This record gives sequence, structure tokens and C-alpha cells, in this order.
Amino acid sequence: MKMQVFNYGAGNLFSIQAALRKEGVRTSLTKDGKGMGEADAIVLPGVGSFNQAAKMLPMAKIRDAVRSGKPLLGVCLGLQLFFAKSEEGPGRGLGLFPGEVRKLPSRMKIPQIGWNTVRVRGGSELVEGLGEEPWVYYVNSFYPAAKGRWVVATTEYGVEFPAVVSEKNVHGTQFHPEKSGAAGRKILRNFLQTVKR
Repeated sequence: MKMQVFNYGAGNLFSIQAALRKEGVRTSLTKDGKGMGEADAIVLPGVGSFNQAAKMLPMAKIRDAVRSGKPLLGVCLGLQLFFAKSEEGPGRGLGLFPGEVRKLPSRMKIPQIGWNTVRVRGGSELVEGLGEEPWVYYVNSFYPAAKGRWVVATTEYGVEFPAVVSEKNVHGTQFHPEKSGAAGRKILRNFLQTVKR
């Protein structure tokens, strides 16, 4: 299995690639999406700024790939890019889901760094076998302000927000599965199962 990981000048490229390689996945980095057609899936990694990533990504190419059925995994910032806009700054995201990205409440310590539980609602094979409230690892200052059937797990940090989204071939986690121990490995393996189908 081969996955293309987008490099937008930031991001935890090494750790997400290492986690995927442990599962037997071949990874390649891209900035422009060249060769995306040959990849079995595409990954938008975490860490970085919304506006910088939005400027660098070939949005139309990614949207076309998703519409054609190509599996997409977004991690942290990668999930935030599923939405059209962010309070972090200008730039248009992919607009795959309704909603927007907002700054975490100022009364909270920002960024949110560390372990927190997620409340699994179900409705997607991405969260199968996770248990009701697994612990996962976060590093984020912004969160997706959105609701819908495609929100399959939530978390709370000053406000309740989506922790996992999943609909058809589009999947995302606001936390970092590659740093989340057994729960993170389970999420990645579940994603790989969806890619194989």
C-alpha cells in the first residue's frame, strides 16, 4: 500500500510517516500532488498554520481526488483543512464539511498539549474497537466548530468539539494518532482497512 503525505512547510512529517511505515505502508512526500493518482490514499499531516497550508496545497487537485473516491486522512491541522475557513487567518480550506475552525477559549491554557479522552459515538469503522473513552494526544490551539452525522467522536477542552470525523472516504482526527499509543495505532489500522476495501 502506498500513501502520499503532503508537505506544507511544517507538520509532523517524520512521526506520521514512521507510524504508517510500522504498519507496512510505503509513503512519499509531495507539495504539489504530483503522482497522487498512483497513491492508494492521501494524508494531510498535523502542525503548522491554516493559512500557510491553505496557500501551499493544491486544493482543487485534492478535492477532485476526494470526489473520485480516493481515501483522505487529515491529522490535527489536516482535519482543520477539511473546513472552508479558520480564525487563524486568511486562506480557504477544502470546504468538505460545513463549519469553521475557531480558537480555543482564552480561559484555557493554549495550546492544548497532552493527553485527553475522546467520547466515541460510533457510526464509522474508523472508531471501531476503541472503547468508549480512549486517551489520545493533542497539540492544538484551534478546533473545528462543527456538528453533523460525520462527527463520530468528540472531546472537551473548554468547549466540546469533534475529535474524529468520518464520512465515506474522508477521515480526520483532531488529535495525533501517531503519538496516541494503542488507541492511535487502532485508528491508523482502521483507516488502512478502509483503504484496502
